[in-house]
Amino acid sequence: MTQPPNQPPQGGFGAPQDQPPQGGGFGPAPQTPPAQGGFGAPQTPPAQGGFGAPQTPPAQGGFGAPQPPAGQPPQPPQPPAGPPQQPQPGYGYPQQPGPYGTPAQGPYGYPQSPQQPGPYGAPQPGYGHPQQPPYPGAPGTVPGAPLGGGQGNRKKTALIIGAAVAALLVIGGTVIAVTGGDGDEGRKKPVAEQSDDPKQSSSASPSASAGGEDPDHLNDSRQAGEAKVLWYKPAPDAPASGADAPGMWISGDTAVKAAYKQVFAFGAGDGGTAWGPVAFPQKICAATPQKSADDKIVVAYMNGGGDRAKCNQLQQLDLSTGEKGWSGEVADGGLFDSALTVELTVSGKTLMVGRSQSGTAYDIDSGKKLYDKKRYGEACFPAAFAGGTNRLVQVASCGVGTANEHEEIQELDPATGKVHWTQKVKKGWEVSRTYSVDPLVVYLTNRDKKAWNISTFTDDGKFRSEVKVDEKFAPRCGWAVLERELQGCQGVAVGGDTLYLPTDSTVSANEIVAISLSDGKAKWRVKSPTDRPMSPVKVEGGKLVAYVQPSYDTGGQVVSVPATGSSHKTTRLLQNPQGAAEVENTFYDGVVDWSGGRLFISSGRLSGDDDSKEKLMMAFGD
Repeated sequence: MTQPPNQPPQGGFGAPQDQPPQGGGFGPAPQTPPAQGGFGAPQTPPAQGGFGAPQTPPAQGGFGAPQPPAGQPPQPPQPPAGPPQQPQPGYGYPQQPGPYGTPAQGPYGYPQSPQQPGPYGAPQPGYGHPQQPPYPGAPGTVPGAPLGGGQGNRKKTALIIGAAVAALLVIGGTVIAVTGGDGDEGRKKPVAEQSDDPKQSSSASPSASAGGEDPDHLNDSRQAGEAKVLWYKPAPDAPASGADAPGMWISGDTAVKAAYKQVFAFGAGDGGTAWGPVAFPQKICAATPQKSADDKIVVAYMNGGGDRAKCNQLQQLDLSTGEKGWSGEVADGGLFDSALTVELTVSGKTLMVGRSQSGTAYDIDSGKKLYDKKRYGEACFPAAFAGGTNRLVQVASCGVGTANEHEEIQELDPATGKVHWTQKVKKGWEVSRTYSVDPLVVYLTNRDKKAWNISTFTDDGKFRSEVKVDEKFAPRCGWAVLERELQGCQGVAVGGDTLYLPTDSTVSANEIVAISLSDGKAKWRVKSPTDRPMSPVKVEGGKLVAYVQPSYDTGGQVVSVPATGSSHKTTRLLQNPQGAAEVENTFYDGVVDWSGGRLFISSGRLSGDDDSKEKLMMAFGD
């Protein structure tokens, strides 16, 4: 296929797709998490006790979720108060919606190579409408509701969303007022000051398995060649409705984890207490997914415990010492521009705090306000942000409800907010995720066409390529109900000139596909070395590092694959012990990292079930 020209066609990238792709819905529906966690609930052993028990196949057309029969109208999303769905076997992570057949023409106007529509069953509810109750941390949702891959657009103008916002903000029968003046008048700025430690949270500090203890005897049956469980920690007490446990940061020899109302720090090698825990007066509701250049993070917590509480309290922490730095409050912006929820993004030493329709940048070391990003141009307002080491990307919604409705992608100077470049996206296409910021790789969806697209860009913002692989992919991304989260996908990696994506599988072996960013074509594929799915973790030392899921009677693996050359076979780096497979399977919305030859796994959400004996975090190594 001819390489697309450097300049977009007049009026922004892309042209409307004449016909929607034929076949099923958007692809895999969000996978229902297992009752006790995320890495694939322990599966029922076969009658004879053999390895690799036969698995129940997923319903046609959905990734672990049933779909309506062909010809039947799509069902509306389930109400938040609906009951939890029946657990399915598998990784347990929410899945990114997969292809509904590759669109004949993407959002940037360049036709893709002919593809056959994916036979994924009958149409699903429109993209962005949860097929399960919204994410567990969303106000008004039921406890333990599964996380999923769809995300709604939280950025709408007052003309369009006035009634919708009023409805969304009715929580527990109470209407939350969202008010505030336009501009900077009356906006309260974060105060750069040392904050006093609040009273100790009621959450108990994890205490088991410090310094190599193994009270659950996970290492007792280790076989030759198996690594060991270095340490593991029980989850702190959480409400019966569950609690968020966002982020996981490895800083030198310290592993740091947020959970409910505390931030914990453990020795990476032995699990001993490194510092803290640091307690907060209310539950933690957001955290920076990355750390700053000098090992700082920021967490946001609620300003109260009632239905009117907002996620608007900021606290900076030093990962090395646990010392609290500056703290502050995020004020609401203009009308319908609320800090009910916030999005925290780090780029170098810049912290961007995103509200509903604006963002404010701060120096992450001092808390000094740097600049605001507000409405501009053709009724455009910031919708979401994504950060990398030295790059900051903004997605804006423009002209909502008009003939010129579209989205725009911009790269900002992290220190000043100056716009380096702007790229328009054709009407009907939404930038849902960033798979990478440097280089920029974005995942887009078209609700009306029930289509998807993965596009890449050059450093100066020109369209570069789009993925042309006819495949269902399944990176793991969570819900975004009242907000759009560009960041946070796992199971996807970018290194050099290559994008790595896992093919769709719930319980059996899958493949990782290496895709060229230059032309969007597959370079090579590698199959899972076991009968369980694997997914990318990161690229380091010229090799792709991937995690292979455990089964009910075999521990997970960490493998590496050469990124270049003619041979792309997996090499096992770590084989987790069989005795820990059941625990390894139970991390709800699990977060995975590979650092210093150790595998770290932690929960992204606490169930609050006192009888489950759920774990907060564990580490494997030789």
